[in-house]
Amino acid sequence: MSLSRIMKWITGGCEAFLGIPFIGGAFILSSGWGALFVMFILHLVTLLVAHNEKGSKAGSIIGMVTSVVAVIPILGMIMHIITAIVLLIDAMINKK
Repeated sequence: MSLSRIMKWITGGCEAFLGIPFIGGAFILSSGWGALFVMFILHLVTLLVAHNEKGSKAGSIIGMVTSVVAVIPILGMIMHIITAIVLLIDAMINKK
């Protein structure tokens, strides 16, 4: 299994957790929005790895946008869920 695929599983799982109503929001608030910064960095690393492996970059780009706009409560939850779906599907179908 490629490193980009592993990173997509990890970031997709984290995004799914952050998209859980109230629980994800409480986690983000309790970290002082640090969780969003960590997720931005993880998506950036995943993007760079996917670029080097000539893989799909869409999920990582959406994830970086999500990390920025997720300070808006309801929009953030929706974006986390969408990002999780994109990343997890990409990790499942990407065999590189």
